[in-house]
Amino acid sequence: MNLKKIRRSWYLYDWANSAFSTTVVTVFLGPYLTNIADSAADENGFINFLGFDIRGGSLYPYAISISVILQVLILPIVGAIADRLKNRNIFLAFFAYLGAISTMLLYFVEGDNFTLGALLFILANVSFGSAIVVYNSYLPDIASPDERDAISSRGWAMGYAGGGLLLIANLVLFILHESFGLTSEEAVRISFFSAGFWWAMFGLVTVRGLRELNRPSGFVGKDAVVVGFKELNQTYKDIKKYPETFKFLIAYLLYNDGIQTVIALSGTYAIVELALGDTDLIITILIVQTVAFLGALALGRIAGKYGAKKVVLGSLVVWAVLVFTAYFIPEGAVYFYYGLGAGIGFVLGGSQALSRSLYSQVIPLDKEAKYFSFYEIAERGTAWIGTAAFGVAFTLTNSYRASILFLVVFFVLGGLLLTRVDVRKAIEQAGNKQPEII
Repeated sequence: MNLKKIRRSWYLYDWANSAFSTTVVTVFLGPYLTNIADSAADENGFINFLGFDIRGGSLYPYAISISVILQVLILPIVGAIADRLKNRNIFLAFFAYLGAISTMLLYFVEGDNFTLGALLFILANVSFGSAIVVYNSYLPDIASPDERDAISSRGWAMGYAGGGLLLIANLVLFILHESFGLTSEEAVRISFFSAGFWWAMFGLVTVRGLRELNRPSGFVGKDAVVVGFKELNQTYKDIKKYPETFKFLIAYLLYNDGIQTVIALSGTYAIVELALGDTDLIITILIVQTVAFLGALALGRIAGKYGAKKVVLGSLVVWAVLVFTAYFIPEGAVYFYYGLGAGIGFVLGGSQALSRSLYSQVIPLDKEAKYFSFYEIAERGTAWIGTAAFGVAFTLTNSYRASILFLVVFFVLGGLLLTRVDVRKAIEQAGNKQPEII
């Protein structure tokens, strides 16, 4: 088995799916879908979405919230099945391609069909989370306990490199759309298609490369589904055996809510609340992507010396300060926003990569996918609170700024709970080998 080759294949999925996170979620879809919804709104600014009257500006936050709630229901099932599948890479391929195709179909969202856009995004985002559950479960297979901080950080760095590279190409297309004979809307729709195609094309390399890690025995087809459902109930009972792991999940659920909400709504916040132009937003996003690539690698190295838990705690302090600062940025203060973007970029990749590697240390062997489904729920499971808060605040006050300070609470509470997690004890409870530094 060529471990270096397998690791490169694993890294490449971060490279592949980050196109969806950057081009679609962070930059283009929020403003684009909001504009479509606003153009279809009545004289009071309301639209009808799935039978509910909401403001056009609330559509995208609510779509995120719906997708998150669905993931809370679906991801544990995905994880339970993945742990019993003989060909785990095929399960990864199914969700990756479902998400990629849904993303490509966003190309057809135009006019006043905001409902189609929201539903396609919900399907793509649920598929994105499901694929990540399977993908993360490979980490213990490709890295020893002492290697995981570095391996996880390299994966995140590859994600920012790949997502950033395609984003640059799409931003060039958007800025110079007239030179290509396109409208700005057509340039955005092409960008949606390119993100899905990028995800599908490079995801195929991962799926093929991870074939060597398929199990020599296991279930296939409906047998895996049946066994997965049976073991899901047992997993809910077993998690009580790992109280420190459960405590970590709650901590992660809290502080990651703030991270996910910032990622999802930063572009919309800049345009709607800070009245920044497209060029300002583009420059900020590029700053974030560049610094995040370097930050993920840098924090991975620091964790190798001081331990992942200490580095994550330090990053949460920085997150809280940055989000608190964002509340006070005055309208049009572009250079303050650039600086905020650089700060967020530095802690963004590292805090997530090290949380992933830390969690991989405290889950039981051969149950990785099931437990990573809980991790993914913790990553996305309260994100609906943050995004819903933005949606409700906009509906009631016509301002996103009012919900900014709400996010600081999540970083503070999550960090305080993380300080109380005994990681060594959690590793012992899970029956895993102790790394030298944690």
